[in-house]
Amino acid sequence: MEIRLSVERQPIEVRTLRLRAFLRRFENGFPKAYHDAQNAGSPMPDWSDLHPVEWKAAEAEAWQLELGAAESFELISETLDRTREGFNGNTILIGGPPCQAYSLAGRSRNRGKQDYVPEKDERHYLYREYVRILDRLRPAAFVMENVKGMISSRVDGGGIFQRVLEDLAGAGDGYHLLPLAQPCGPEPFKGTDFLVRAEDHGIPQARHRVFVVGLRRDITPPTDGRSLLRRSETAVSVLDAIGDLPSLRSGLSRGDDVAAWRDAVLRQASAILRSRKVPQSVRDRLGNLLTDGLARDELRCDHRRKGNGPSVEPELADWLVDDRLDRLLHHETRGHIPEDLGRYLYAASYAEVMRASPKLSSFPEFLQPDHRNRASGDFADRFRVQLGHRPSSTVTSHISKDGHYFIHPDPRQVRSLTVREAARLQTFPDNYLFCGPRTAQYHQVGNAVPPFLALQIARVIRGLLMGN
Repeated sequence: MEIRLSVERQPIEVRTLRLRAFLRRFENGFPKAYHDAQNAGSPMPDWSDLHPVEWKAAEAEAWQLELGAAESFELISETLDRTREGFNGNTILIGGPPCQAYSLAGRSRNRGKQDYVPEKDERHYLYREYVRILDRLRPAAFVMENVKGMISSRVDGGGIFQRVLEDLAGAGDGYHLLPLAQPCGPEPFKGTDFLVRAEDHGIPQARHRVFVVGLRRDITPPTDGRSLLRRSETAVSVLDAIGDLPSLRSGLSRGDDVAAWRDAVLRQASAILRSRKVPQSVRDRLGNLLTDGLARDELRCDHRRKGNGPSVEPELADWLVDDRLDRLLHHETRGHIPEDLGRYLYAASYAEVMRASPKLSSFPEFLQPDHRNRASGDFADRFRVQLGHRPSSTVTSHISKDGHYFIHPDPRQVRSLTVREAARLQTFPDNYLFCGPRTAQYHQVGNAVPPFLALQIARVIRGLLMGN
């Protein structure tokens, strides 16, 4: 399998894609200098100097372009034509149109805009650029991914998703459309048939996304009533996936040091214990934590691997862990204000006892955020603990803004998830380096398709094509 072209709009994301494209050029594993730099905590070497041929090939593969912008299609057309003709149509197209117009959060924001008219929002129709590429490349198969909200999004009084399906089916020489997680029978399928629940397929995250698979009309589709994507027998929990990672204390956003952090945590803990609004069982748990050394424990603050890896099935463990890495990448904590330390401490203690994340209304008054609309009910889950015994909620790009929706389940650590922990929940291998500052790293993690799910989908596509 060879990747001929990948296209990304954001410059930092392109750097990450180029680095990964470069590393794939080495058939017997990554170059030794890659692991040496990671284990030493050093910057990456100049790959164009060390391995100029491989780096040039990576640059030729990963392009920074905005599809839909003027002249972008013309820039990639020659590559599409050469690829179609050079491989006699034996190609695969993978992609996802921008989702801001379809996502529930995006639609909510749009409703708040006084002059917003859905029919004039060109983002609804950017999927046509994907169809345009299908028309030009005419691959043997394609996979299109998008947010769940695409199914219910409406424009001009009708559902946009039905238009998407019709345009995909009619592209090029025509395509059979197939769902991944529902039985394959006679067409047509309803919109929800194309929904894939990642937690049903070994991903430690409740991520529900639309995946449409297309097979060119000259290729016989399966009609035997089986689901293409195998369902996992057991769910993978948050602690299954990240429980082996070193414990870290959170930081203070200002004046951070161990003594100041301890003082802030202990002051917040004392205030929670004095609050009559806090359930007695939660106060008892917090009292036990204080007795056991809360904020006095010497939490690991280095980045060295420990233990035997995550408690997941062997294939996923092998996918995640790289034995050549002694040091974990991107496992640093954010700094928080003292009030957020109190909110995280309360929420994680509550979740341990109640096995559910608390609603904002249950927080003591002194931990309530100073927001004018806090009583509206729209922000009931403003502070959400990722429960250790269940798959996480959807890791979204919002994790780049703050960690309030992604509180670590261990109350001793009093913090939000690190980039590496979020990446584990997305099933990125531990050796996957995200370029750019931490905010950009979170953003890349939240916007991705879980790689271990992508692997399973790739196997499905290979099986469909090899069967023909």
